[in-house]
Amino acid sequence: MEERNDARTLEVPKRALGRTGEQVSMVGLGGYHIGVSLLKSSGVKLIRAAVDRGITFLDNCWDYHDGGSEERMGAALADGYRERVFLMTKVDGRTKESVTKQLETSLERLRTDRVDLLQFHEVIRFEDVDRVFHEGGAEAMLEARAAGKIRYIGFTGHKDPSVHLYMLEQAKAHGFAFDAVQMPLNVMDAHFRSFQQRVLPEAVAQGIAVLGMKPLGAGKILKACDVTATDCLHYAMNLPTAVVITGIDKEEYIDQAVEAAASFRPLSPEAVQRLLDRTAPVANRGHHETYKTTAEHDSTAKHVDWLG
Repeated sequence: MEERNDARTLEVPKRALGRTGEQVSMVGLGGYHIGVSLLKSSGVKLIRAAVDRGITFLDNCWDYHDGGSEERMGAALADGYRERVFLMTKVDGRTKESVTKQLETSLERLRTDRVDLLQFHEVIRFEDVDRVFHEGGAEAMLEARAAGKIRYIGFTGHKDPSVHLYMLEQAKAHGFAFDAVQMPLNVMDAHFRSFQQRVLPEAVAQGIAVLGMKPLGAGKILKACDVTATDCLHYAMNLPTAVVITGIDKEEYIDQAVEAAASFRPLSPEAVQRLLDRTAPVANRGHHETYKTTAEHDSTAKHVDWLG
């Protein structure tokens, strides 16, 4: 019987973060899950275990679990861990005042004086884009970068690729350059309102680092069709992603992520097509991508005040 590799001895390869010159682990730890059903001490232990095994791209957000995810990460990054990671967090604010205030809160929780990447979170409406560029959100980001509180700027969203494209269009119109963009990239997205088909090529053309999220669709993809977690992670890694961010709330999921990254090899067109053929029957109407088709995942719709 072939022996299974010990994930603790495997190396997580790194990839270029767009045109920034940075190198980041090709798989990242999702910040939301760090606050799901985990005691603070357990979350700290899990984050450090992931970093020790080579997952050094850390995702987070100002609003995750009322700050609980950032607080866990801040505690984990003490004792020299901060200097070993590429730290990203997000803000919901669209106005200059709200972006500035939320960033200051995040820095306090994360126990650091700067984050490596700050992103506008949940850009899911066309008016989100307009507010960012007309109510001071973009200006606040530039001022924070000039002050050394952030190094790079990006945005995220999960609703509709048209909104992402509008954000990129308006950035160009305002002379604003994004360093990163985060979007759902998985075996189901390819079939329905596809970020892969519409946004990914434009981001790559502009040299913007692509951060893939929801590779397993919170586990829904695995329940809906005949694919494995490794299949899903490899599919997302096969795209021109700088990093694939996956939810980790158990140590076994660290092993899963590390093993997928270490074993990844470029997929043949035939292998990609086989995965798409397996997922197409359940994916073409977005039933399992509820973040696109419902307001279930829209935290800013439930808390409009967060936008500023």
